Amino acid sequence: MKFTPLASNGGRTNLILSADSYKTTQWMQYPEGYTNVFSYIESRGGLYEESMFFGIQLFVKKYLETAITMVQVEQAKLLIDAHIGPNVFNYEGWKRIVDEFDGYLPVRIRSIKEGSVIPVKNALLTIENTVEGFGWLTSYLETAMLRDVWYGTTVATISYRCKQRIYKSLERTSDNPLENLPFALHDFGYRGVSSDESAQAGGLAHLLNFQGTDTLAALVAAIEYYNAIGPVGLSVIASEHSTMCANADPVTKNDFASAERMVSILEERQRTMGGFNIVSAVADTYDVFRFTQQFIGTDLKDRIVASGGRLVIRPDSGDPEEIPITIIRMLMDAFGYTVNGRDMKVLPPCVRVLQGDGINEESIGRILANVEAAGFSTENIFFGMGGALLQHCDRDWMKFAMKASAIKINGNWQDVFKDPITDPGKTSKKGRISTVYDPSIKKGNKVVTKRLEDIKDTDVDLMEIIYEPGFQIDKNFDELREQSGKSFERWLQIKESRA
Repeated sequence: MKFTPLASNGGRTNLILSADSYKTTQWMQYPEGYTNVFSYIESRGGLYEESMFFGIQLFVKKYLETAITMVQVEQAKLLIDAHIGPNVFNYEGWKRIVDEFDGYLPVRIRSIKEGSVIPVKNALLTIENTVEGFGWLTSYLETAMLRDVWYGTTVATISYRCKQRIYKSLERTSDNPLENLPFALHDFGYRGVSSDESAQAGGLAHLLNFQGTDTLAALVAAIEYYNAIGPVGLSVIASEHSTMCANADPVTKNDFASAERMVSILEERQRTMGGFNIVSAVADTYDVFRFTQQFIGTDLKDRIVASGGRLVIRPDSGDPEEIPITIIRMLMDAFGYTVNGRDMKVLPPCVRVLQGDGINEESIGRILANVEAAGFSTENIFFGMGGALLQHCDRDWMKFAMKASAIKINGNWQDVFKDPITDPGKTSKKGRISTVYDPSIKKGNKVVTKRLEDIKDTDVDLMEIIYEPGFQIDKNFDELREQSGKSFERWLQIKESRA
């Protein structure tokens, strides 16, 4: 048996085959007389109490804006017939979508705004079929949609948590914490992910909170899926070990020429580009302390100061909780420092430290604590985060799930839910629902998920239509970043009110 290419839809994946195998068998399992199914996605808890939502427009643009074709239907039938058995694949159902709806899915997706932060255990989005008889389609989309939502939301939440940690430290040690925040955490995760698709989604999720990235795939995704007209993240000239070693003397293990090369690049950038240029140099080729103290702090010091730009020292080995503090101290001994209004020492603008090895949310907290304990402002240090940002998470971190909550049978809606005696944490929601802001709640968080019939006139519905036949949301990335900023501002207000 010969199979034709399975992803021939203008370069896009065949959505019919972007599903768990068993999904193709479920259309025949629903009760007689059913017509509609209503489902939702939520984080059921896990590591965090709140989540920053991201990923639904990415899913819509990737999968729903391009029509299903009969070629894809035939491809899917051929594969499923061989994979599970004949007469299992819902050939007539998918053929109707092509014939009656021009290949576009008769479903409605509603969600909270991307970039919003809400408590876990609330619905982040809902989905239902808009044409009776296509209830089977609602849960069929779970695999692809949940994947984009759980991953994007988890990475955005990790990045958001790091942003909170870094801000708290900057607030204690810097005169201008908000000014020092946007580039405090840089995305180093491109090479550490399992696919370009992950780099796109995770890289964009991080850029909701920060503006520094080396994940070019995220910039491409912002243009393709979020209407960006240019790069939504920035980076700098930076060395790696191949370039530093190429300039060094391997016999004597002397890498002064490597340091001098990076300083020369900084000087040239300042001469030709003007403004304020940044060059980052990895410093541990042989001896990070000699590199910092002798080459940067003595031999090349005057050139760095006179350049008008900034040289960033990146230690890339050793104890990540101690080495960067030692490097900051060496730079202060060489270049001096000022004491800010928080009584903390600050390096001159021409030098900073970037720690990109061994970085995760917890180590960031410990490093910041050590920097503070040394009497240094944490504006002296930046972080680069790789696999721990884009790759180390999984769906169970925030216990993501998509569940059906209502079904329409013989014209009547009835609840669908699970309530396992072996795990109350997996109890699912009932009925057709939405997530709202209820101003009448006196204590606790005012964001709650309610049944549609229980929503009051005074409630503010936080969900909006993302996709339905004839309409799909088309926000640009700046709108998402603005929403993320509003979420952060609310956190600041709550934090200050509790102080």
